[in-house]
Amino acid sequence: MTVLVALALVMGVFLAGWLGAAAGGQWIVGVAVPYLAVTVFVLGLVARVLGWARVPVPFRIPTTCGQQRALDWIPSQRFENPPDTRSVIGRMALEILCFRSLLRNTRTVLVDGRRLVYATDLSLWLGAMALHWAMLVVLLRHLRLVTTPVPGFVTLVERTDGFLEIGMPVVYVTSFVLLAAAAYLLLRRLTIPTVRYISLVGDYFPLFLLLGIAGSGIWLRHLAPTDITSVKAMLLGLISFSPLVAPSVAPLFYGHLLLVSVLLAYFPFSKLLHAPGVFLSPTRNLANSNRAVRHVNPWDYPVKVHTYDEYEDELREKMIAAGLPVERQ
Repeated sequence: MTVLVALALVMGVFLAGWLGAAAGGQWIVGVAVPYLAVTVFVLGLVARVLGWARVPVPFRIPTTCGQQRALDWIPSQRFENPPDTRSVIGRMALEILCFRSLLRNTRTVLVDGRRLVYATDLSLWLGAMALHWAMLVVLLRHLRLVTTPVPGFVTLVERTDGFLEIGMPVVYVTSFVLLAAAAYLLLRRLTIPTVRYISLVGDYFPLFLLLGIAGSGIWLRHLAPTDITSVKAMLLGLISFSPLVAPSVAPLFYGHLLLVSVLLAYFPFSKLLHAPGVFLSPTRNLANSNRAVRHVNPWDYPVKVHTYDEYEDELREKMIAAGLPVERQ
């Protein structure tokens, strides 16, 4: 049921953009909604990040998965148990660029109906890497639509991505990698019973959004090409706060744009916010120097205590009258 709800929502968004533009609502779908989406994205992101930043972290709680640095003759694992800031930077770089934590993902297999065996499972890591890196390349390629002149690195990314030089227009590899990776992660969530059991609408909705964005983008490029010059003029107008609507832009583009706008507005309030959240995670961004340095809890302010001697002096007569033992008569 949750899958159908998420799918219906995404299809409704796409049809609203497509049919709304076809019915003459280009200004609403192409101007008002993108501005609203960007506003919600920025305000929501700032609010969430500031909320995280205000959370006190009085203790060092980095996740440790290896030998801590101790004596010189004991080998330590700097990235699994970072002792200093330099090691933390290396650990964070590997986490952000290579999803190092997912490399430990395991699967359990019941052998002979009685023996539980743990095995390495890299399928989730491969799917996540493909999805995120393809999405990054796609975003970089789309910078050509909002910049003039187009930066040199964007042109380099485009040429590298289209190195196969198949078809006209050229097929970009990452477009289909993004579509395939999102489809795989959705299929994985549907076919693994334990993952499906804990999945909610909020888990399926972003995947269907990404599938819709990638699929409609491929459709616009290869099956129903639109006027890319007019699209760029529209997007440049949005960025320069001089919005315009080009009649030559196909209504299908507005369906694609509305999906992107919904994803942008949904981002700060969803699990997708792990992107900036990893930088503020104390389990990742702190060095494990608890043995080398004494860390004083900033909340350890002087507290007035009531000792037992003071308690007995205050209540001695009542304790004796009640038959309770006292240390001093």
